[in-house]
Amino acid sequence: MKAVHVDKKDKNSNLIHISGILDKALGQFRKESDTHLTRIWDVWSDAVGEPIARNAKPHAFKDKILIVHVSSSAWIHQLSFLEKDMLSSINSKIAPSQVEQIRFQIGKIHS
Repeated sequence: MKAVHVDKKDKNSNLIHISGILDKALGQFRKESDTHLTRIWDVWSDAVGEPIARNAKPHAFKDKILIVHVSSSAWIHQLSFLEKDMLSSINSKIAPSQVEQIRFQIGKIHS
């Protein structure tokens, strides 16, 4: 058996970001407006700011409602006051009026 050397640069140059794969796959099965919603994970930190992004992450969508997991009940309380501003910022980064409401619930925050 002959040993094959694989350069890490070459191996990593073929990697594709998961969001690109999801957009393509979901585009075949969902209407276009739904695929815009998958961009939320890409723009989340920029849309809501780093302090919020460390303590709250998008979890799921139901109709035009974004379900967001937060780290504590204190964050739920704080974010409820910021919901309108967050909606405006999120919709400006994906597509207008894609998210009409945000529901906050305590859950796991994945980095």
